[in-house]
This record gives sequence, C-alpha cells and structure tokens, in this order.
Amino acid sequence: MGKTAGNRGLMSVWRTHCGVFPRYLFPAAVRAQSSTSGNTLPHTSLSRPPWEGQVSLVPAEVERSRHAAVVRAVQQRLQRQDFGRLFAVVHFAGRQWKVTDEDLILIENHIEAECGERIRMEKVLLVGAGDFSLVGRPLLGKDLVRVEATVIEKTESWPKVLMRFWKRHRFQYKKIIVQPQTVLRINSIELSPRLS
Repeated sequence: MGKTAGNRGLMSVWRTHCGVFPRYLFPAAVRAQSSTSGNTLPHTSLSRPPWEGQVSLVPAEVERSRHAAVVRAVQQRLQRQDFGRLFAVVHFAGRQWKVTDEDLILIENHIEAECGERIRMEKVLLVGAGDFSLVGRPLLGKDLVRVEATVIEKTESWPKVLMRFWKRHRFQYKKIIVQPQTVLRINSIELSPRLS
C-alpha cells in the first residue's frame, strides 16, 4: 500500500468516526469560536500594560518644577548662544541623517535643485549640543531650527553588476546598475534664540 493510499485510509477513518472520538483528544480539530460580546482587543502588553497600577514616586509638583528649571536653563543658553557646535538629525530622501556643520552626505537619488543651489532641510527630528538636546514629536518647528545645505555635485554611481547564474539549467542573468547620486554639504544649523 502506497503512502497516499494510507493517508486516504486514515482520513476516511477520521471522517466516519469523528463523532466517536472525544474532542479533548484532538484539540486542533476543534475550531475556535469567535464571540462578538466582550473585549474586542486581544490581551497584550499594550492593551493591558503591567505597570498600570504603578504610581509615580515623585509628586507632580516636583516634576513640573524640574521641567521648568530645565527649560529655563536651555532658554538662557539659547539667548547667550554659548552652546558650542550643534548637530541635527534630519529626514531627507527617505533616510535619516545625523549631520553637523560642513558635513558631506551622499544621497542615492537626483533632486530637483541644480549644483550650487542652497536648499533647506525642513524635516528636523532632533537638534542637540554638548549639554542639551531638543527632540521633536515627531518634528521640530520650522521657526525653531533651520538646517541649510548646498548641492555640491550630481553624478552617477560606479557600475554595479547584478549576476544570477543557475548551473546545469542554461540560465544566466546579467544586469548593470548605475544609480544617480547627489552630494550635499551642510552649511549651517541655526537655532532660534527662544523656545516656542
């Protein structure tokens, strides 16, 4: 008797004696019933976190006073402009870049600006210095931070060869990929003297 014939025989036995075997012997055969009543959300750590009954050890007034002190300290540094060299995390051309003044970034695409033109990177996620960082949720305001760059060069990448070969199948696929590239230089990262 072949393998498939044996399987067919077992399946016919299962179909004819399905009512005879108790359900607890075959729990996978019992289909889970969906109910419309009750909770529609599954019980996960996000729907019912383990820390929901946890109370903060620091009172709310102390938290507010600490926050106000930090904001005052950052505000004073911004007004005096004594924060040193700034860095920023910007979102540009589908990627995130950590940049500072005079950095060069290579983008795997052409942009509309011509060589020598200055552009402004508007999606700034974070700006920081040696002593503080300003984090956006998700972006920082356009009036708070300004990151400018200059288009240095528009070129193409070195040719990359994509080769696929199947031995003993007479299959060979070869493709040469040349990717457009743009080089940008970060000119300046400027912060507004006031937090908004």
